Amino acid sequence: MQDGFYVVSVAARAWETADIITFDLTSPAGGALPAFTAGAHIDVEVAPGLVRQYSLLNDPAERHRYRVGILKDPNSRGGSVVAHAIQPGAQIRIAGPRNHFELAAGEHEALLLAGGIGITPLLCMAQQLHREGKPFAFHYCARSRGAAAFLPFLAKAAFAGSVHLHFDNEASEQRLDLKAILAGVAADAHVYVCGPSGFMGWCIDTALAAGFDDARVHREYFKSDIPVEQAGDTGFEVQLASTGAVFKVAANTTILNVLREHGVTMPASCETGVCGTCLTGVLSGTPLHRDLYLTSEERAAGDVILPCCSRSASALLVLDI
Repeated sequence: MQDGFYVVSVAARAWETADIITFDLTSPAGGALPAFTAGAHIDVEVAPGLVRQYSLLNDPAERHRYRVGILKDPNSRGGSVVAHAIQPGAQIRIAGPRNHFELAAGEHEALLLAGGIGITPLLCMAQQLHREGKPFAFHYCARSRGAAAFLPFLAKAAFAGSVHLHFDNEASEQRLDLKAILAGVAADAHVYVCGPSGFMGWCIDTALAAGFDDARVHREYFKSDIPVEQAGDTGFEVQLASTGAVFKVAANTTILNVLREHGVTMPASCETGVCGTCLTGVLSGTPLHRDLYLTSEERAAGDVILPCCSRSASALLVLDI
């Protein structure tokens, strides 16, 4: 293991749709892989120096493999295209699993809302919830049946009765009526949503408007649509609480990059404000949040920041480093 990465073997791969491939990853020596819980992801080095995050979609009770599903995204930065070229028998490096999208503790009802490739972590959740005997409803939205992955698996799953399919190109009566669904769930239900940012924004806004507090609306984004640099950005300073060192952060760079330039190492993965890996405490100053990871309550508290993308609204930001 080096820098948290270790080698796994690509035991199998299969086409789920014309654009989605699943990969089964196993230990080269056989035996169990590190344990994970529903909602977890791994970092995959799809090529030297090119790391991407993929959610684990299989049941966490399976310790002999990790299964990931990868969409070939024409708008990606190249990671998915490279990943699709990986062949069975190859050995690749991964890190994790890590989980920023945990199922909340308790016996409450869970409402799983998946859009497109966002089904992967929710598929894992459905398997864990069913195994634990907890109530849930699983709604899967896709452009069409042909674009929807895992339909044969869902049809045969032990929890098939909890699955509801919604396709953009089919009859309007089968479309997702989220307001009606939210009105029919238990008062203490939790919502879990993953998919394209537009779909997620609509689901989150609808849930909040229906009276769900933000702490019961859990989300995981696959990519950030927020640019690191925005017009009007100005420079500021960050101070390390442990040493008192002060560094200037120019308008055209990030806190994370400045820390690296001064030899300060911290874990980071997506570097777009999605995964939460670089979450850092704030002891003084006012963060200017630009991530898609923190809840509205966490943003309002102002005591943490994602230094890969967020900035400071005050002249000085004191970090708990």
